[in-house]
Amino acid sequence: MMSLRGTAAIVGIAELPAQRKQTRPALFTIDQYAALAATAIADAGLDASVIDGLICHGVAESEMFAPATLSEYLGLPIDFGERVDLGGATSAGMVWRAAVAVEMGLCNAVLAVVPGSTTLPKSQRRPATPPAWYGASSNRFGSPQAEYEIPYGNVGQNAPYAQIAQRYGALYGYDPSALAKIAVDQRTNACAHPDAVFHGRPLTVDDVLASPMIADPIHMLETVMRVQGGAGVLIANADLAARSRHRPVRVKGFGEHISFKTPTYAEDLMVTPVARSSARAFAMAGLTPSDVDVASIYDCYTITVLMSLEDAGFCPKGGGAAWIHDRDLTFGGDFPLNTAGGQLSFGQAGMAGGMHHVVDAARQVMGRAAAAQVTDCDVAFVTGTGGIMSEQVALVLEGE
Repeated sequence: MMSLRGTAAIVGIAELPAQRKQTRPALFTIDQYAALAATAIADAGLDASVIDGLICHGVAESEMFAPATLSEYLGLPIDFGERVDLGGATSAGMVWRAAVAVEMGLCNAVLAVVPGSTTLPKSQRRPATPPAWYGASSNRFGSPQAEYEIPYGNVGQNAPYAQIAQRYGALYGYDPSALAKIAVDQRTNACAHPDAVFHGRPLTVDDVLASPMIADPIHMLETVMRVQGGAGVLIANADLAARSRHRPVRVKGFGEHISFKTPTYAEDLMVTPVARSSARAFAMAGLTPSDVDVASIYDCYTITVLMSLEDAGFCPKGGGAAWIHDRDLTFGGDFPLNTAGGQLSFGQAGMAGGMHHVVDAARQVMGRAAAAQVTDCDVAFVTGTGGIMSEQVALVLEGE
């Protein structure tokens, strides 16, 4: 089995405040990359000249050659460049790829930043891109989704995740109050984080259950809040980490697994990819779920959190509801979860939503979470989820 020495570390973080409506002037995505990169580098206390690796998702202004486009624009010649396309698992996938590149000596320091704002300047002469079909990702003629799913309405995210929740309920029972408690505890965390979109707006279980039903059994307050923002990290080798400003956060273990693209082709909706990816991450790190001090679980919906906790080994399969009722998931509780609010209450800045979980975990291990700081936080577990529970990455991070 592949292993990491654990010498590559997150040394700088960047995260823009979540905003329901864009109050700053709209920037092109390459400008967003530049702003986030500069913030992460400054946060680490290092000089930009040490950066020789760059991982991105995509650049709206350039359909091809994304790493080269950014390298040129940022003025950073690189020895390692990559574009990652794993949906919500993209950011966690960026982190382990950067760590491997650093440990292999391909480069010394890698920027992994993800813009999140979607309101961009538009040409007055060029028509806007037509909208996707109700959230479909492959609506071009000839793709399996265009041929076999769009005509039947099996697209988007709400309905497929509701199907997963319905299936879960049929096999194990469905406790709406337990799922609602996830959202409530994360809202408590958001209220301690000034940059969260729902800062200062506490929530109750009754509030969640009284909110509109989006797709049975998922309520509105159990779904992500889209916001403007962006996030990123700087991953560096041991020498640079020793010179950085904050406590280095070592990448100790990772796992990645892709099972399918859409639920139509899933063999079993109850076996999520995180079961395999988390087992690999913990084995690589030489740690277990019981060693985790803080968890940053991808939370596009509350059912995603419940099933990820079960399949990652924190609680028995089908026993997640009882386990959640018995625990305090706030930053001051016995199982701190998504301590900045997660995407449910901090906000989902598009593709940067997954990087929020990486940044939140790193901030905790660095000891920089201010009012939401978890006491004696040394080990963090992070997940990223792409598609409809179809691709998941797990990370185990540990402070130096």
